[in-house]
Amino acid sequence: MSFSKKHHYQESETNLINHSVNKLNEDLTYNGVLAIKTGSFTGRSPKDRYIVKDSLTKDKVWWGAVNIPFSSLHFHNLKVDMLDYFNDKEVFIRDSFLGADANYQVSIKTYAEYSWSDLFIRNMFIEPTASELENFKAEWVIYNAPGFKAIPEKHGTSNENFSIINFTEKIILIGGTGYTGEIKKGMFSVFNFILPIQKNVLPMHCSANVGNNGETAIFFGLSGTGKTTLSTDAKRKLIGDDEHGWTPENKIFNFEGGCYAKVINLEASKEPEIFGAIKKGALLENVIIDNEGHVDYSNSAITKNTRVSYPISHIENIQIPSIGNNPKYIFFLTADAFGVLPPMSQLTPEQAAYHFISGYTAKISGTEEGIQEPQPEFSACFGAPFMPLHPSVYANMLNNKIKETGVKVWLINTGWTGGPYGVGKRMELKYTRAMINAVLSGYFPDINPKDYHTHSVFKVAQPRKCPNVPDSVLSPRQTWNNDEAYYKKAYELAGEFQNNFKNFESETNQAIINAGPIRH
Repeated sequence: MSFSKKHHYQESETNLINHSVNKLNEDLTYNGVLAIKTGSFTGRSPKDRYIVKDSLTKDKVWWGAVNIPFSSLHFHNLKVDMLDYFNDKEVFIRDSFLGADANYQVSIKTYAEYSWSDLFIRNMFIEPTASELENFKAEWVIYNAPGFKAIPEKHGTSNENFSIINFTEKIILIGGTGYTGEIKKGMFSVFNFILPIQKNVLPMHCSANVGNNGETAIFFGLSGTGKTTLSTDAKRKLIGDDEHGWTPENKIFNFEGGCYAKVINLEASKEPEIFGAIKKGALLENVIIDNEGHVDYSNSAITKNTRVSYPISHIENIQIPSIGNNPKYIFFLTADAFGVLPPMSQLTPEQAAYHFISGYTAKISGTEEGIQEPQPEFSACFGAPFMPLHPSVYANMLNNKIKETGVKVWLINTGWTGGPYGVGKRMELKYTRAMINAVLSGYFPDINPKDYHTHSVFKVAQPRKCPNVPDSVLSPRQTWNNDEAYYKKAYELAGEFQNNFKNFESETNQAIINAGPIRH
C-alpha cells in the first residue's frame, strides 16, 4: 500500500503521545498519561459488526443477529474506498503478534488513521523483537479509520460505522467509530473462528492468573463482572485480563500483550495494581480530567464505559511468558442485579456447561439515580458477540476439558446482595476476594451435602462457611429478610434462564438441560 502523505512505522509511545497532543489536541494527565475522547462511540456497536459470507464461512459461521452476513462485493467496494481515504492521510502502521504461545501465534499488520489508535494497538498487541521485524510477514491486516464513514446505500452497511471481518482475505475493516475496543475484539473474533477449527484450541473470554504453586485459575465474565479486577492480584502472577486459549497440551496462553480495564469509580485503595498501571504509555478513554490533569474516575459524564489500556508490563506481578499450566479452578463471574444468585457456589460439570452456554449477568438501564429495574443479559460462552461458531462448539470443548482435567468450576456472583438493584447493595469486593482466595487455597472439599446447601431454585451447591466472610452473606435468601419476595424474584430469574436456554436445547444433551434451574 502506497501513500501520498507521510506514514509512520512502528512509532514509539513517546512519539505517539506527542502526536496525539500536538496534532489531535488530546489531553495529558498530571503524570503524563494520554487521555483521549473516542467521539460519538464510547463502546462497541454489535449491530454493525459483520462477517463476509463466502465459500469459507457460509457453512461454518453461526449466522444471525450476532454474526451478520456481508457480501464479498460490498466488502470489495468498501475496501477500495477506504484505501483511497487512507491515501490522503497520515497513516500509522504497526507490525504485531497476537498469541503468547508461538505455536498458535498470528502476525498482524495494522493501518491506523489516528496516532492514539496506534498507541492502543502498541499496548494491546505483542510487539515483535528487532530480529522478528526484519523478516516480518503479516497473516492478517486491519484497517482502522474512525473518520471514514460508510455510505449504506453504496457499501451495504446499516449505518456509517462498521466492523467487518473477511476470513478468506484475512482482512478486518473498521470505520466510522473511534472506540478502540473494536480493534481488539475484531481479532478476538478471528481467533474464535480459526483456533477451534484449525488448532483444536478453545478460545475463551476470560482472565487468568497463576499462584506460586504453579496452579492456574481462569475467570470468565462479561464486562463489568470483575474479570480484570479479580485476576489482578498482588499475590498471584497475571497471565492476562481478557482473552486466552486452552491448548491440546493443556496450557493457557494470553492472546494479548496488554490489558483493557474499566476505570469507572476506580480507587487506588481497592484496585492498587490497576491504579498503579496508569502511567506514561497507558491510554485513558473518555474520562474527565481537571485543569491540573487529575482524573475524576467517578465522573461518568461522557460514559460509564470509561477505559484504560496499558501494556501488561505495567503490572508488577506478571507471568513471563503469558502462559500457564492446566487450570485447577475456573470461576464464572456474574453481576446479578436481581440479588438472587448465591455469592459463591460450586458447579457440577453439567451445571458448568449450562451456565457457560447461558453466560448470564445483569445490566442496569437508565442512570444511576433512583431505582431502576435490572435487565437480564445472556451472552453465550460469556462472549457471544465475538463467537463466530455455534456456542455448542465452545461449550462442548470446555465440557471435555473439565472432564479430562478434573478442574473445579465455581459460580461467583459479584452483583447485588440483600435485595435487587435499588434495594440491596453491591457485594463488597473484600468478600468476593476472600471467597476466591478460599477456593484457591484448597479450603473447600468436593461437593458433599454436609458441607454445602443446595439452592432450592438453581440447584447449585452453596458453601455453609467461608473464611473472612460472614455466614449470612453466603445465603442470598437470608440477606433479603423476606423469603416470599426472595423466592418470587428467584423464580422470575429462573424463568429467564429457561426461556433463554430454549435457543440451545436442540444442540444440547439432556443432562446439561436438566442442570438448569427449576421453573416454579
